[in-house]
Amino acid sequence: MAIKILVVEDDEQIRGSVGRFLTNAGFTVDECGDGDAALELFYAASYHLVILDIMLPGVGGQKLLKEFRVVSDAPVLIITALNDDENQLAAFANEADDYVTKPFSMQILVKRAEALLRRSGVLKREICAGSLVLFPEAYRAEYGGTDIGATPREFELLLMLAQNKGRVITHETLLTRIWGYDYGGNEGIVHAHMRNLRNKIPESVITTVKGVGYRLEDDARGKGK
Repeated sequence: MAIKILVVEDDEQIRGSVGRFLTNAGFTVDECGDGDAALELFYAASYHLVILDIMLPGVGGQKLLKEFRVVSDAPVLIITALNDDENQLAAFANEADDYVTKPFSMQILVKRAEALLRRSGVLKREICAGSLVLFPEAYRAEYGGTDIGATPREFELLLMLAQNKGRVITHETLLTRIWGYDYGGNEGIVHAHMRNLRNKIPESVITTVKGVGYRLEDDARGKGK
């Protein structure tokens, strides 16, 4: 199951950075920059977590929070420059789950998001796909109960595939989300890491869709390399 997060932030740079860090952590992210668009998304899609600014064009963040609670009990993490008690108390009264003031660390924000998703039962401490078990907090992967010795990048590849098991993830998506935009479409780095992984787990665990990408099978039994 892909975990979907909505980021509502009018500052394009902050919004983009939050979106990239969450995407690199393996989440599916939608972004919008104003309250009116966010309101439409609330009713059009289902999200596991909302990251919400308070000061927004159109419908304000506090009202959005109330509206979101009409349709969902998913956690809401407030990000804002407003650090006064009045706004914090209002947010918690409107059933916000966490409140972070700017500036903040992107890495810490991701960890706060993961903590909220764990509490809500969406993000599990272990991700299982047959004999393959991933431990996201420890960046450790086991196959058949044995640690496979995955490098951080290899683990991130497995995690993205496991969070979308049964679905093909393209070479471009893996490259962009794990290595970022600086690699200029060098898909060879993805293939090299995948070859290394296949020396550590059975080749049949991950299916190659030629010319497209890779898929982790639902039952962790691929039909070939």
